[in-house]
Amino acid sequence: MSIIHGIEVDEAGRCCHYHQANDIVGLKCAQCQQYFACYKCHDTLRDHRFVPCAKHAAPAICGVCKFTMDFQKYVQGFCPNCQHSFNPKCRVHYGIYFK
Repeated sequence: MSIIHGIEVDEAGRCCHYHQANDIVGLKCAQCQQYFACYKCHDTLRDHRFVPCAKHAAPAICGVCKFTMDFQKYVQGFCPNCQHSFNPKCRVHYGIYFK
């Protein structure tokens, strides 16, 4: 099972930066191949900046059920496995997380 890393991360992957009820997605850094609650947590905790992941390389994980997904599944706005909704405002950061 994958773990979502971050600062003050709860059981669903919410961190000190993003902690609304639907902030439940972990995003994978292409360099270290780990999932993080957000790029801010990553950049604070690692010795490199967050590197966007290819859209086909399972760049997202649901914090609730830990289902990994490609970009096409993630942008549907909910986990295809457990149906929990994702925060639609995250699309503002697509350029940071996906290439």
